[in-house]
Amino acid sequence: MVDIGAHAGQFSKLFAKMAPKGEIYAFEPSAYARSVMVPAVALNRLRNITLVPKGLGERSESLVLHTPLKRQRSLGFGTAHIGASEGPTVDQTIEMTTLDDFVAERTIDRLDLIKADVEGWELRALKGGEAALRTFLPALYLEVDAALMGRAGDTPADLFNFLRELGYRGFTTHAVRPAPVYEQAGDYLFLPKSKALTTPGGIDYIAIT
Repeated sequence: MVDIGAHAGQFSKLFAKMAPKGEIYAFEPSAYARSVMVPAVALNRLRNITLVPKGLGERSESLVLHTPLKRQRSLGFGTAHIGASEGPTVDQTIEMTTLDDFVAERTIDRLDLIKADVEGWELRALKGGEAALRTFLPALYLEVDAALMGRAGDTPADLFNFLRELGYRGFTTHAVRPAPVYEQAGDYLFLPKSKALTTPGGIDYIAIT
């Protein structure tokens, strides 16, 4: 799996334990977030997590990551983002790559799941991995928030349309029911139609293989 925006490694650690024979590639460009994640992974003795100190986008480039300062002057690394920012931040220049380039460099021949929570940069990250999406048809677990996506000049409709053209179908995660369009800010599951099935009675369900 690929964890885009690994933060302190919450999802990476979860999936590493669920799939001990699998490989988790955790992309986290924030130096502060990595300083939290590295000892946590070591403490849990998780050897199937590869931490990549980069962000994922449409192209390889250098960008500025804004990490908000909380009232207590601590870093809100879970809300670090690219694009427009409000309030005081600590800024860091980060390196971006694309998922397609990473897959080619590592000669990855299987990709089952992509999780992305990058404060509005989700569509940019997916566009940089379009070939991988078409080839491997991984399940996608994405944060979709109209306000956050505006930082990148994108909209939820752009994301839904992009994935629909690739043969994906959206589901809400709180009720696991079809969501063909954006409903509200939150997490969505996108599956290729081959894994989003309908019974003769019209009941939708997810085929997990």
